Amino acid sequence: MISYIKGILEYACDEFIIIESNNIGYEIKIPMSAIENLPSIGEMIKIHTYLYVREDAMMLYGFITRDDLEVFKKLITVNGIGPKGALGVLSTITPDELRFAIIADDVKTIAKAPGIGKKTAQKLILELKDKLKLKDYEDSIASEIDSETHNLVGSNVKNDAIAALVALGYSSTDAIKAIRTIDITDITTVEDIIKGALKKLASI
Repeated sequence: MISYIKGILEYACDEFIIIESNNIGYEIKIPMSAIENLPSIGEMIKIHTYLYVREDAMMLYGFITRDDLEVFKKLITVNGIGPKGALGVLSTITPDELRFAIIADDVKTIAKAPGIGKKTAQKLILELKDKLKLKDYEDSIASEIDSETHNLVGSNVKNDAIAALVALGYSSTDAIKAIRTIDITDITTVEDIIKGALKKLASI
């Protein structure tokens, strides 16, 4: 197993990069979201890799961070999502956005990925909801998310605000993320939350 490759970035396009290491050029497929984080051609780079082997081919998939790689490995465990589909998901949304979408049962956001339909997105949520956690926010989310219903608890105004934002066309993932930035007190109204969330969403 090739855990990572460290070498000189020789070539980059939307679908793959070539890294030269020890006089060997490795062609590595990467998510499109990784392109903006690549160094300039000719500079050193370290890519975390996954070697996919099938009867007629061997392909390397690469990621800027180990977290991206671990999410990719979990995605390909979902029935109906192969490496190409998993790469498409990570080209469309970040690992933490995927975690938000899974927490929120947000089929719409996941289904934006190429080749991922509504049914596949629902299956992904079902199979990964206990495997992918929003680690950076895990402690705070635990107090707000009911693990049985995946609804925000402890405040009906939050639920009402999320419903209103979804009705306005925003995904539940974006609604939850925006509302989490608002300082909510006992006297905060649904209208206050919606106004604050819309300002946040407008700035994204």
